[in-house]
Amino acid sequence: MVFALFNSSDVFLLLLTKSSIGTDTVTIAGTVFNADSITIAAYIFYNLVYALAAYPMGSMADKLGFKKTVLLGFFLFAIVYGGFAASPSISLIFGLFAVYGVYAAATEGVIKAWITNLSGKENTATAIGFYSSCESIAALFASLIAGAIWTGWGSSASFLISSLTAIVICIYILLYLRDPKS
Repeated sequence: MVFALFNSSDVFLLLLTKSSIGTDTVTIAGTVFNADSITIAAYIFYNLVYALAAYPMGSMADKLGFKKTVLLGFFLFAIVYGGFAASPSISLIFGLFAVYGVYAAATEGVIKAWITNLSGKENTATAIGFYSSCESIAALFASLIAGAIWTGWGSSASFLISSLTAIVICIYILLYLRDPKS
């Protein structure tokens, strides 16, 4: 749950994308795309990668275990947020959104499957409901925290703190968290 307190709304990624692009444009087949269009395209690209990676990541979790898959996801999150802290170029933004799609695929469904396996049949719905409730509340606080950091120290600090927190959580998971499948 600590991770959820540093996983702010994707709106922050979109705001940074738009501000990183600024007045730059991209021309494709004679059509000029501005920051708004490029930002929307990057987010659509993220969702496409997420959809395409969800099945392979679920399969990976079945074969290698939940812990390893979630650990990979959190590591990818750290890379993405570290990359966004550097105010990336347009091409790097699309690369980061691709990695972000794999992160989402490696964590969202896999964590719920892990919870389902840990909770037992009689408590599955309660466990998933409790997790979703806590995750939603944490997302609200994470966004408030990210906004406060962004306002006080800038966007780079906000993304860098989230990235470093994800790395610390990866180390904790690696050293202390058991996976019943591994």
